[in-house]
Amino acid sequence: MSIIPVPRVAVVVVAAGAGTRLGGASPKAFVGLDEHTILRHALVGVFAAPAAQVVVVAPQERVGDALTDALEVAGDRRDLVSVVAGGATRQASVAAGLAALWPDVEIVLVHDAARALTPHEVFERVLDAIDAGADAVIPALPVVDTLKRVDGDAVVDAVDRSVLAAAQTPQGFRRAVLDAAYRSAQADHTDDAALVQEAGGTVRTVPGDERSFKITTAADLERAQQLVGAVTRTPAPAVPRVGVGTDVHAFGGDGTLWMAGLEWPGEQGLHGHSDGDAVAHAIVDALLAAAGLGDIGTHFGTDKPEYAGAHADVFLRRTRAILAEAGWVVGNVSVQVQAKRPRFAGRRKEAEHVLSTALGAPVSVSATTTDGLGFTGTGEGVAAFAVATVIPA
Repeated sequence: MSIIPVPRVAVVVVAAGAGTRLGGASPKAFVGLDEHTILRHALVGVFAAPAAQVVVVAPQERVGDALTDALEVAGDRRDLVSVVAGGATRQASVAAGLAALWPDVEIVLVHDAARALTPHEVFERVLDAIDAGADAVIPALPVVDTLKRVDGDAVVDAVDRSVLAAAQTPQGFRRAVLDAAYRSAQADHTDDAALVQEAGGTVRTVPGDERSFKITTAADLERAQQLVGAVTRTPAPAVPRVGVGTDVHAFGGDGTLWMAGLEWPGEQGLHGHSDGDAVAHAIVDALLAAAGLGDIGTHFGTDKPEYAGAHADVFLRRTRAILAEAGWVVGNVSVQVQAKRPRFAGRRKEAEHVLSTALGAPVSVSATTTDGLGFTGTGEGVAAFAVATVIPA
């Protein structure tokens, strides 16, 4: 059995708060992010940092639960872990943690368990600054929001954010400095750096981390759960997406009819910017909709002269390329034509072959009439309706 040397560094993990603003049924540190608690996630960062004595401060009724979490994460550092009951305030809880430190400890880091996703690099930056000579160090981020001083709901003036910083934890101190500040404390403070400053100490900063936000509200909890899920979740299988497309064109175009990628000699052409092939155009719209890439007007509008008079294969091959560029492949397409003429029955297989070849995926075509109703029933035009699936490449 290896003997772990007594460390000169200790981390006091404050996990005794009730978390009333979070609105959970348990004290905040014992609310789950996934299958594990906020506290357990916080301890992952603590134990990834250089070896230290770890004192967890928990509610009296949760001391056993906290010890279980800590021992599960500690691995071969189990002998460095202890749990103590906290006090009525944060300051009282930290004082309880300080009282449990070993005599050889020279540097103390105080860390809020609510900052559960703090990476170990932040701990290391704080320790490096203390080793370089600082008495007290906090990680901090620049304030990026515009700040206003207000009176009730009235804005009084702007606040210069260039001289402001958002404090995080772990906050690091030479033990003698922090002990002295606690002995002379005259009031409660929201963090230990303020206590040291009240005692006349100088506090330095090192860069914090965006992941070290404090879980205080339900929105914070949701953000943390999403981040944990993004790291730990098994990638979901590729799920097809479905799109619907429709197109109509009136008879009256120049030349012969082009429909479903086929030329229909003897039939009057459809009016349109291209060849008026409503079947092909409905397919394009359905595919683009499924991939969330706009519609046919976005990519083939009348402002693009290169598509004037173009036939189905041009539209479908280009749509296939647009999908591929965005990471999608065509699954399959089903399209229905509503028209009085031409009669599709004899050429349906031929149309399916041409359309499927252009798309590189199965296309099924069906046709129907509308029993003399509407513009399709009177022979004034053609309508097509398509449903398409696309799959992540």
